[in-house]
Amino acid sequence: MKIRDQYKVREIAGEHVVIMQGRYGADMTRVISLNESALFLWNELQGREFAAEDAARLLTERYGIGDDAALRDARRWVATLEECKLVE
Repeated sequence: MKIRDQYKVREIAGEHVVIMQGRYGADMTRVISLNESALFLWNELQGREFAAEDAARLLTERYGIGDDAALRDARRWVATLEECKLVE
């Protein structure tokens, strides 16, 4: 899967949010907030093909968590991306 190009992360009022690029600029009716680890994964994986296992590896390397916890968290992150239609 790959994060869709039309979605961009912006910092608004101290929050990192994903905004769909609209026809005439940003569509502020579709905003998704990212926590620190979600933002890290987004930045590392944007622009390339990835699977939940790739995200889990990044979480393990960055935060030093166990493989099982990392894979569980990565699968949850990927499921959220899919639910919000942020990936193709």
